[in-house]
Amino acid sequence: MSIWKKESSEEAKKQLWLAGPMVFVSVFQYSLLVISLIFVGHLNELLLAGVSLANSFVNVTGFNVLIGMSSALDTFCGQSYGAKQYHMVGIHMQRAIVVTMIATIPMSIIWAYLRPILVVLHQDKTIAAQAQLYARYLIPSLSADALLRCFVKFLQTQNIVLPMVLASGFTTLAHVLLCWVLVLKLRLGIKGAAIAFCISNWLNTVVLALNIKLSSSCKSTWTGFSRESLHNIPQFLKLAFSSTLMVCFEQWTFQIMILLSGALPNPKLQTSALSICAAARISNELGAGCPRAAYLAVKVTLLISLMVGVLGFTLLILTRNIWGHIFTNVPEVVHYVASMTPILAIFVFVDSIQTALSGIVRGCGWQKLGAFSNLGSYYLVGLPFAIVLAFVLHVKAEGLLLGIVLSLVLQVVCFLVVTLRTNWEKEANNAAKRVRINGVQPDANAQPSDQNGVVEQ
Repeated sequence: MSIWKKESSEEAKKQLWLAGPMVFVSVFQYSLLVISLIFVGHLNELLLAGVSLANSFVNVTGFNVLIGMSSALDTFCGQSYGAKQYHMVGIHMQRAIVVTMIATIPMSIIWAYLRPILVVLHQDKTIAAQAQLYARYLIPSLSADALLRCFVKFLQTQNIVLPMVLASGFTTLAHVLLCWVLVLKLRLGIKGAAIAFCISNWLNTVVLALNIKLSSSCKSTWTGFSRESLHNIPQFLKLAFSSTLMVCFEQWTFQIMILLSGALPNPKLQTSALSICAAARISNELGAGCPRAAYLAVKVTLLISLMVGVLGFTLLILTRNIWGHIFTNVPEVVHYVASMTPILAIFVFVDSIQTALSGIVRGCGWQKLGAFSNLGSYYLVGLPFAIVLAFVLHVKAEGLLLGIVLSLVLQVVCFLVVTLRTNWEKEANNAAKRVRINGVQPDANAQPSDQNGVVEQ
């Protein structure tokens, strides 16, 4: 028992060393759109609705897709790094960049002609026009986001987190200043908010690119551009497609709820720190051929997610009368947000566990399972249940949120059952096969790496 406690303590330290800084990275990156929304929201309600609707749609058709595609690197980069195939970590990142950059082309076209799409979806024409204007000025940020997502995965699988914290923190501060200047001082309004986001996103991307190029910590994993990145693209696409479906089936549900509820801001603060932590830690251990360490990482991850969920639940309940004031001065909106906060608090608690389990799924390369689970949980059960509550039983927006909570509960049950029934020896063998297909034979004596990327003896 004492040995298990010692091992669990060491594993918790590794995960918290990664998860702690990644909390700030996730919040800083997510905050860019939120800050733009806050500045615009205090101008007038029409612009607030336009930006809210645009944010929902650009997430659906752009940013969520890029997150999903880059999530394949949780598996490829993590397991290659664990197997000491350090140069392949950079190759996988380059391959992901090629694929995601090509994907931004159709996304840009959709964003440029957003208004007619929203009108077909029965959205108000005036709000749709503002949403299209905002989306068009966001188009330059797509290519930056494609690069940024790949850089983040590249660094996190090596447990290099400090540069990301500094870059994202600096970018957030710069974004506040940019929004103040462009939105308020130069009175560019909705255009200024979008331009500020583009500049900030590119700033973050360039800083991380320079770090990867110049930092000694990436010397073994970034060896320059290589034609090898153009090989095995179909295999990458296979996992990337499943990863994208897994992410989008979940995120699209929230955006559908926004369309159904009339284009109000999404109340969910999407944090993925725990799933990032789980994906990085577990894929490293599997790639290193350490199934027992991987299972230990799973147990510690779930324990941490439970504690974070309780903390999130408590904080939301205590601050339920504050959140609405951050986004708007309209009393009706502020009061309605406060009344929905208890349901949202339950949602955050369950979502904390779900995001950790999703990270385990990505770390193990089970994206296809995750996609089917999300499809069943959200679209076969959760969404119909939400529609019945909201429109048949007239529970309104609370009914929509309860439908998502049910979906999350089903996801947690599904992922938990699969995780507890997993043969970790078999998963380590599968990881070794995946590594061999994408590179050289892994080192049989490979050991799990610590938080600084140094192999433990």
